Amino acid sequence: QVRLVESGGGLAQAGQSLTLACVASGYKFTTYAVGWFRQAPGKEREFVATINSLGGSPYYDASVKGRFSISRDNTRNTVYLQMNNLKPEDTGLYFCGKGLFSSANVLERAYDAWGQGTQVTVSS
Repeated sequence: QVRLVESGGGLAQAGQSLTLACVASGYKFTTYAVGWFRQAPGKEREFVATINSLGGSPYYDASVKGRFSISRDNTRNTVYLQMNNLKPEDTGLYFCGKGLFSSANVLERAYDAWGQGTQVTVSS
């Protein structure tokens, strides 16, 4: 079955960096886009970044543009989220999602499978 496993979260101070990884299995990885979303306590899940099936067309939410970078290694079925210059407002549970299509998409409903998430906590 489809499975996505996130890793790389942890505790960081403001200004530091973390790199998240999402390893996918159970489907043809090279056919579908992948997105990163996050959920802060008491808030709804929100879009962070997305990338198409071939590793192109990266797109970011305005709140992370210029600080975060999404990439994928299709030989390893893995998508990465490099997070630089972290801010306390980046704190949350970070999820990766398998897209319904090959093209990148910012809408949560364009994803049909999710991992369990990895926690990122940024202190000031």
